Amino acid sequence: MELQWSSKALADLSRLYEFLALVNKPAAAGAVQALTKAPTILLANPRVGEQLFQFAPREVRRILVGRYEMRYEIHGETIYVLRLWHTGEDR
Repeated sequence: MELQWSSKALADLSRLYEFLALVNKPAAAGAVQALTKAPTILLANPRVGEQLFQFAPREVRRILVGRYEMRYEIHGETIYVLRLWHTGEDR
């Protein structure tokens, strides 16, 4: 399996860092590190996340990383990180 980040997921990481860094730069850096490390577990266990059937026939799933939701798609031998956000955000 291979892991790929979408441009929207990378923009989400940047947005979250910028928001958190206004208050606490070390905490912002820690959150981004945790979020970038988290999907590596998917390489060994790609279906560990809850499947989101509203996206069928695509296989879109989600995992929680602390207080953040990460959505990803399994397509062949590639896992695409699609989006991520804080669960307190209005999504």
